[in-house]
Amino acid sequence: MATNVVERFVDSLGERVKYYTEKDVKLNILPTELIRDEYQKDKLTTPQLIDFIKKEELRGTEGLNTLKVELYKRSATPFTVLLLTIIGAVIACRKTRGGSGLHMALGILIAAVFIIADQFSTVFAVKGNFSPFLAAWLPNIVFFCVAVRLYFTTPK
Repeated sequence: MATNVVERFVDSLGERVKYYTEKDVKLNILPTELIRDEYQKDKLTTPQLIDFIKKEELRGTEGLNTLKVELYKRSATPFTVLLLTIIGAVIACRKTRGGSGLHMALGILIAAVFIIADQFSTVFAVKGNFSPFLAAWLPNIVFFCVAVRLYFTTPK
């Protein structure tokens, strides 16, 4: 129940104003929608996340890039695992007399650079105007090229 309500109607004839001392207002929201849950994207399944993003776009909610990056990372992460496994296998196949310490360090360095690149692209998408789809997939694309180069430069 709202009190002292002013209702305005704007149309081609101009503006009409109605005053009410009391008026029932029906809001089409749930109590759970009043609280913003920062971890909600992690709790939703992919179809639920897609529906949630569509609903929030209709509402005009700002800051949806975080949700979109999460959605695209869900499809990019399995490819990331496969890609880093291939890079690790290519590096491990190299035989040297000095041992495998240098190869282990190179593998750890490549994985660390990948994680940093992934985090940078995510931040640029969430805080800037970088595409969420590119933010999720650009590190994979770049490191796919690294994997191909490592594969073809490895002595057989």
